[in-house]
Amino acid sequence: MRLAELSERSGVSTATIKYYLREGLLPPGHQVNATTAEYDEEHLRRLRLVRAMIQVGRVPVATVREVLGHVDDDSLGRAIRLGAALWALPRLPEPDAEDEHVTAARTEADDLLTALGWTNARLLTSISPAYRSLVVAVAALRRLGYDWDAELLAPYAELMHRAAVLDLDFVESRESEAERIETAVLGTILISPMLQALHRLAQEEESARRYGFE
Repeated sequence: MRLAELSERSGVSTATIKYYLREGLLPPGHQVNATTAEYDEEHLRRLRLVRAMIQVGRVPVATVREVLGHVDDDSLGRAIRLGAALWALPRLPEPDAEDEHVTAARTEADDLLTALGWTNARLLTSISPAYRSLVVAVAALRRLGYDWDAELLAPYAELMHRAAVLDLDFVESRESEAERIETAVLGTILISPMLQALHRLAQEEESARRYGFE
């Protein structure tokens, strides 16, 4: 397809597509002549991913470029490509190592991973943004007087593990390796807010069941 058709099918203006091409977010088209290029379904899929990251996820262009660099690096194994891509996404600030609440939260997080038998996650705690985000959140709760410990966290973690199994089952249903990684990145941006919304709806439902609407 030509640029105009790619624009029409994606709903993205030609000017924006040209910008994405210049920024390296979209691979070049297949050159037909000096002034014309052809694009295919891979370009359309990548364009939709880029658009979702920027418009829905509010991910900066520089970060999108970094994430896509990991997605396209077929020299890495799937787990490393997926981890590198997801870790490049925006996240909470780094925890303050000198904060006593952070120290206590890190202990609880470590105890949680050990109790769950999540040995792989335990090995990645020094580099995992997700681990650091967990520590920041638990520390904030403890600072406010809510002493969430490994025992309280465990049922939530087990629910999240079930969600992760569903996530990766869906990712593995994609045909190509690049598409699997792209699906995982897109899922992080779009499925996480969806799960948060479902959590809140579940809270509303359970609250109404217990206490009614009075």
